[in-house]
Amino acid sequence: MRIASLLSAATEIASQLDLADQLVGISHECDYPTDVLDRPRLTRSLIDDTQSSAAIDEQVRLKLQRGEPLYEIDADKLVAIKPDVIITQAQCEVCAISEKDLRAVVDAHDALTDATVVTLDPRSLADVFRDIKRVGTACDSIDAADSLVATLKSRLQALTATDDAGDALPPPRVVCIEWTEPLMAAANWMPEIVEAAGGINCITKPGSHSGVIEWDALGDADPNVILVAPCGFDLERAATTISDISKHPGWSELTAVRKKQVFACDGNALFNRSGPRLIDTAELIAGLIHSRHTELRDRYEAFWRAVV
Repeated sequence: MRIASLLSAATEIASQLDLADQLVGISHECDYPTDVLDRPRLTRSLIDDTQSSAAIDEQVRLKLQRGEPLYEIDADKLVAIKPDVIITQAQCEVCAISEKDLRAVVDAHDALTDATVVTLDPRSLADVFRDIKRVGTACDSIDAADSLVATLKSRLQALTATDDAGDALPPPRVVCIEWTEPLMAAANWMPEIVEAAGGINCITKPGSHSGVIEWDALGDADPNVILVAPCGFDLERAATTISDISKHPGWSELTAVRKKQVFACDGNALFNRSGPRLIDTAELIAGLIHSRHTELRDRYEAFWRAVV
């Protein structure tokens, strides 16, 4: 089986299904696990992501208005590796190569017509588990997929099974920021992740698309904890975006700011990808918002930083 992954989450799924040796091509964004990073890169971004949050947003909006692509597939490389399975996504046209773009390439090259295209479209944790099984089915690894999903669900259930004493406090209100200029609150699977970690997710609803919010929405929610995890940004870069939101009037009056409970997090590794490490994300958040989970705070110390 020769697998081409055009999505970082799909690369992580395939690797956890013990299919790393069958990955013959990956996307430009794939950076985990490290043992697959020598595979040919099949896509590239047409956005300069070294710029500020506001500048990146402007680039994306202009390209979408003009009907221009945000990403490009290297069709010659894709044909050359002769994949049996190609994994893409339909969840977000801003995040990665879309199914439409891939279909255009497949239809234009006879050498690709026999390849099975698997399109992931996750909006919730249930969708993520379903997609793991869909990858397993397409790649003849359904038993491994069933086992992985069972393990992930077990970890999640262990996290939500709190003891009787707990923290003896109400669950903290949590807002996860997915972009800073403009301000966006994380949706899709993140509300479920926050609640699994023992928090109350504010502003967004499970399964909805992440979208721009007004500053007043953050003020009205007045969360106890703010997690800043911009899409595609690692921890170091996430920490620099705090200045984008701390300049707003009323920032210093937010409960999370006054209580010094604002954390930059590695959104690229844990928050934005619809793969197996979302359970790590739930464990990390539990460690940040509950004193009874300090061991989780320490376990994931490479992925967060207190910034206020």
